[in-house]
Amino acid sequence: MTMLIRISAALAVTTALGGYANAATKMRCSHQLPPAHHIAVVIDKWAAEVEKLSDGELDVQVFGADSLVKANDNIQAVAKGDIECAFSLNFQWGRTLPLMNVTIGPYTMSSIDAWKKWPTSEAAAFLEEKLSEKGVKNVAWLFQTNTSVFTSKGRALIAPADFKGIKIRGLGGPFDQGLVAMGASPATLPGSEVYQALSTGVIDAGVTDVAAAWSRKYYEVQDHMTVTPVLAAYAHGYLNPAFYDSLSDKSKAALKKAGEEAAGWAIEASQEAAKSAPGELEGKGVKVHIATDAENAAFKAAMGPAFDKAFAEQTGEDGKKLLELIAKLQ
Repeated sequence: MTMLIRISAALAVTTALGGYANAATKMRCSHQLPPAHHIAVVIDKWAAEVEKLSDGELDVQVFGADSLVKANDNIQAVAKGDIECAFSLNFQWGRTLPLMNVTIGPYTMSSIDAWKKWPTSEAAAFLEEKLSEKGVKNVAWLFQTNTSVFTSKGRALIAPADFKGIKIRGLGGPFDQGLVAMGASPATLPGSEVYQALSTGVIDAGVTDVAAAWSRKYYEVQDHMTVTPVLAAYAHGYLNPAFYDSLSDKSKAALKKAGEEAAGWAIEASQEAAKSAPGELEGKGVKVHIATDAENAAFKAAMGPAFDKAFAEQTGEDGKKLLELIAKLQ
């Protein structure tokens, strides 16, 4: 009887160890976007695809809407290894890696065809190398928008002169210098904090993706929106390098393939969201103005020189090289 107990115990331990060895590797991914945001939906789809392609080796756990780590802390949390994965918007790199701001240069990269080429481009590879130097492994590029809105209350912002004295949500760095050039006072805020700032009067106006203006319910606190291709923004997914290096070849291949597929999904979702959002906003009582060619030219003339100067000062020769690589995509 004693021998049978010992054998049973040994088998139980062996089974437990075997189960542990075969357990999926947990990969926690943090992002700031609300569940209804089209890129949040793409991230969920990407997570499911990674799990499928890895044959269950990876257990991808997505935490959106700042529910795991706050937006401005995601980069450091992944680099330090506090979490395995995160998605951030490009302008959240700020002064840590100002090269990431290249696409928010006024009217710099608004072509959808260019974004379709982006994930496998020299420009993307150049940025992936720079991201690696900052302590993260890039695994996905998710185009978010080339259709933005200047949001306001009481009157529309349709000309540079309209921005004089306005407190507006900024995106940081060189883009904010373009706002300053029009007379505005920008305050850099992550998207998750803008609604509250608008509702309490901390800021008067905002700038965001037209679809985000809908999904974040800006229509409850702003009644005018000017639609303009003033900037192009993207999210990107990245992993802690040590975590990535610990993965099997199958899991690494799954991340590569899923990232390529998600890049296409993001473009499709972003185009659809950009088409539907203006009408949805109008349905909520917002006065939506589509900027004319002349109005866009005026914005570019007012903002462009200030952005270019600040971007050049922050990025130096690397910035020049990146702009040359982006020119190949146009």
